[in-house]
Amino acid sequence: MSVDLRIQKSVVANLLRRPLAVALGPFVLGLDPATGNPGVNYATPLPGAEITPSDVEGLVSAFRAHDRMPRLEYVAACVPGLEALLGARGFTLEARHEYLVHGGGAHVVPPDVPGFALQEPENDADRARLVAAQNEAFGEEPIASDADVARLTRVQEQGGIVLMAVDHDGACAGGGLAVAPHEGVSEIAGIAVRPAFRRRGLGGAVTAGITARLRARGTDLAWLEASGEDSWRVYERIGFRASGKRLYLRDAR
Repeated sequence: MSVDLRIQKSVVANLLRRPLAVALGPFVLGLDPATGNPGVNYATPLPGAEITPSDVEGLVSAFRAHDRMPRLEYVAACVPGLEALLGARGFTLEARHEYLVHGGGAHVVPPDVPGFALQEPENDADRARLVAAQNEAFGEEPIASDADVARLTRVQEQGGIVLMAVDHDGACAGGGLAVAPHEGVSEIAGIAVRPAFRRRGLGGAVTAGITARLRARGTDLAWLEASGEDSWRVYERIGFRASGKRLYLRDAR
């Protein structure tokens, strides 16, 4: 089975774990009633599915019924005609990202960053500190809602990995997560380091730490997306390599 296909199947499986998952013919729509964030509420096609304009109309209607903006994320090669079909319906291209993979049984050793420890959150207070650090790193308010904490809790309860970097004073410098694996595939996401702690190698250490834990639990293919050249280089240094493209499309009308 190709890497593209394995990853798209894992995206489908991940959306089916959402608090509200809706199967709509050739699509799966994954929703979280606690937030309207488009990055959390989106749909993806079943790989290789034959999709018609009426299928797209039904998907748009489902989004609207739940008061959510119609949005899709998917591996481009798995449904090659979908982009044109969505464009004809008025969807616009939000992003075309190259994803990177770490596979082939390569061993990962997280680099040591003096003064910091990598640990998995043990309680809601830990999870709240991590979310606040991630929000700050992404330019948002450094706070965590109950819904944010609940999402991290679900990731851990479902078999995913959440990892935080903590200094000797107990301050959370950043962290990240990996969703529960599906057929040996897991997505790593949310890698973030607060501005005051950057340029010390923490982003690479967190990513490597998550990847090593995935390997230890039997995952053979980890994948992620880089947000820019700096993060791209970080991921390449720990063994990730470019593999394919994912599309993000939305209908904000």
